[in-house]
Amino acid sequence: MTTMETPVYAQLGMTEEEYRSVVSILGREPRPAELAMYSVMWSEHCSYKSSRAHLRRFPTEAPWVVVGPGENAGVVDIGDGWLAAIRIESHNHPSFVEPYQGAATGVGGILRDVFTMGARPVALWNQIRFGPLDQPRNRYLFNGVVGGIAGYGNAVGVPTLGGEIEFDDCYSGNPLVNVMCLGILRKEQLVLGTAGEPGNVAVLLGAATGRDGIGGASVLASASFDEEAATKRPSVQVGDPFEEKKLIEACLELYERDLVAGIQDLGAAGLSCATSEPAGRAGLGMDVDLDRVHLRETGMTAPEILMSESQERMLAFVRPDNVDEVLEVAERWEIDASVIGTVRADDRLVVSHDGELVADVPAASLADDAPLYHRPVERPGWLDDLWSRPFQPGEVPVIDTLLDLLRQPGVGSAAWAYEQYDHMLFLGTVVGPGHDGSLLRVAGTGKGLAVSTDGNGRLCLLDPRRGSARLVWEAALNVAVTGARPLATVDNLNLGNPEKPEVMWQLVEVVEGISGACEALGIPVVGGNVSLYNETDGADINPTPVVGVLGLADPMPALPPRLDRAEPGMEIWLIGPEPTDNFAGSHLERLHGPAGGRPTAADPEVGLAVIDEAVRLAHVAPVLHDVSDGGLAVTIAEICIASGVGATIELEGTAELFGEDPHRFVAVVTPGWDPPALGRRIGVMGGDSLRIGDESVSVAALAEAWRGAIPEAMRS
Repeated sequence: MTTMETPVYAQLGMTEEEYRSVVSILGREPRPAELAMYSVMWSEHCSYKSSRAHLRRFPTEAPWVVVGPGENAGVVDIGDGWLAAIRIESHNHPSFVEPYQGAATGVGGILRDVFTMGARPVALWNQIRFGPLDQPRNRYLFNGVVGGIAGYGNAVGVPTLGGEIEFDDCYSGNPLVNVMCLGILRKEQLVLGTAGEPGNVAVLLGAATGRDGIGGASVLASASFDEEAATKRPSVQVGDPFEEKKLIEACLELYERDLVAGIQDLGAAGLSCATSEPAGRAGLGMDVDLDRVHLRETGMTAPEILMSESQERMLAFVRPDNVDEVLEVAERWEIDASVIGTVRADDRLVVSHDGELVADVPAASLADDAPLYHRPVERPGWLDDLWSRPFQPGEVPVIDTLLDLLRQPGVGSAAWAYEQYDHMLFLGTVVGPGHDGSLLRVAGTGKGLAVSTDGNGRLCLLDPRRGSARLVWEAALNVAVTGARPLATVDNLNLGNPEKPEVMWQLVEVVEGISGACEALGIPVVGGNVSLYNETDGADINPTPVVGVLGLADPMPALPPRLDRAEPGMEIWLIGPEPTDNFAGSHLERLHGPAGGRPTAADPEVGLAVIDEAVRLAHVAPVLHDVSDGGLAVTIAEICIASGVGATIELEGTAELFGEDPHRFVAVVTPGWDPPALGRRIGVMGGDSLRIGDESVSVAALAEAWRGAIPEAMRS
C-alpha cells in the first residue's frame, strides 16, 4: 500500500481502534487539526498507553512530597521554606537521528520542566549509552551527543555535575540519552501547570514556532527504528540555549512578581499539550487563536502549528489585569510574547485559524481519554538458559585483569566527556564529576543536596527485578557517601518494543524492582519517564532503567569525602557484607564472555545498615567510595589515581577483588578511628604502587590505563 493510500490517522501513528475512539468522543469524524492533536497526545511518548497501568505500582507519597508524578517535575520539601524540583527525561530517538541537536534539545526540555515549577535550575546530569567505540557510527553518535549536552548546558548557564557512560552492542542501533535536572525554589515560588480560572489569558512566551520538531518527541519516540531512520532528521527539534536563558530569567521574574496563575512548557506535542493539559487539570476549556501565534515560517497549517515542537517556548496563564505587566517583562528580556487565547468556563478546547474553526474538542479528553493498553506479558523462555550458564572465572591474574578493566570505556575515566561540561557555575558545587554522587550546597543555608544516577542494562537483562532494585540501592549509597540521606527517586525506563510480551514482562519486573527498593528505603518516586520502542530492525535494547536518587545532607559535612583526599599512612576499610562468587552482569564477565547467571539480589536489611554507616562516616572519613563497576580492585585503583598515592591491599581472590555484589563501600581513614561493626581493615595507603598480594603496579600505569580508556577508543 502506498503512502497516498494509507489513512491519515495511520500516517500519524494511530491505530484504527484509536481513530474510532476519537470519532466516538467527538460524535463525528475529526477535523484535520483535531486528528493531529489526538495523534500526538495519544502517542506512546505522551500518553504512556502501554505502561501507565503498571506505573501505578510505584510508591509516590511521603510527608515531604509537595508535588508527585503527573506534573512537569516532582517537588519535595527540604526544610526551612526550601523546596527541590527534580525531573528526568529521555531523548533517545532524536539523538540517534541527529545526535547534537537531539541531545541539546533534551537538555533544553528538561530545564523547562524544572523552571516551569517556579524553580531555578541549578544542576544537570546525564545517562548516555552507545554501541562499542570501535565502530565509526558509534563514535560519531557519542561525540555528537556529548557536544550537544555541553553546547546547550554551558551556554544556558547550568552546570552538569555527573552521570554515567556505558557501551554495549545492544545500543549500536539505538543509543540512550537520558537527562536529569535539579532546581531549587522557595515554597511561595511554586507554580503548577494549570489554567487557573475562567477568563485567564494564555500568553505564549519565547521562540517563534516553526516546522522543526513536528512529531519530534511525540511520534519519533513512539515507534521502532529501521534503516530509513535518517529520513526522520527533519523531525528533530533545533535548540537555542541563549533564547532559553532569557526565557528562564523572564519566567523567574514573573513568578517572583506573582504575575502568572499557571504555566506549561511546550515540549512533546507542543501547543496541543500546552493548551489541553492545563485546561484539563483545571476542569476547564480554552479558546485559542492560532493566527496570534508568532511564527517563523509562512504558510504553516493549523495541524503544523499545533504539532510543532519548536524549542524554548512556554505558555503562561495570566489574570487579565496582569497581561500588560507580563508583556512588559517579556519585552525587557527580549523574548517574543503573544496573547493566543482565553480560558473558558466549560470544558471545550476551541481552536481557530485563518478566521475559521479548526478544532472543538473536550480539553481533558486529549490526556484523560488516551488509550490504556494491558498488553500481553510473558516471561522470556531464554531466561532460564541464561541463568543456567553462570560465568565462573576461577583465579585470574590480578594486575593484568585490573588494567584490562581500567581500559574499558565504560569503566575508565569519563573525563573525556565531563571535561567538556562546565560544572562550577553558581559556585555551589561541592563534589562534582568523577565521584560517586554529586553534592551541591543550597545557597544561604547549611544544607547540601546530593544526587546520583545509575543504570545497568546487562544486569537488568539477566534479572530486571533484581537489577533495577540494585540500581536504587546503588544510587542511594552513592548519595549516602556524600553525607546525604536518600529523599526521593525519579526513574527513566528505557525498554524495547512493548508489543512483544517479553518486553512487557521486563517492564513489569523493572517497576516491581524499583518499587520494592524504594519501599524498603522509605523514599517515594516523584516522577519519571518511559521510553519504549527502543528497537532497531527488530532488535531490542537490553532493558535499561535509569534511576536518579536525591539526597539531603542537613547539615552538610564540613569537609565531604572525596576520592582525592587519601594520604600515606591512612587505613583502608571495606564496609559491607562478604562477597559471593556471583559475577552475573559484572564487568569481569563482560571481558571474558557472554552474559549468564542470575545476579545477586539486594538485601534491604544490610543495605539500610550500610547506608546509615556511610552517612555517619561521611562526617569523619576523608575518602568514601562505593564498590561497583569492576569491583573492589577498581575502587581502590580509582582512589590511588585520584590521590596520587599507592596502597597495599591484604585481600586476595577473584570474588573479593572483582565481584560487584551490592551494599559495599571503601573508607580511607586516619589510624586509630572507631571501627564500624560492618567493616574490616583491608590495607593501608602509601608508596607509588598498588600492591595486591604478590602483584603490584605503579599508580602511573593505573592512571595511564584509566585516563586513556575513552580517548584511545575515540582514536581507534
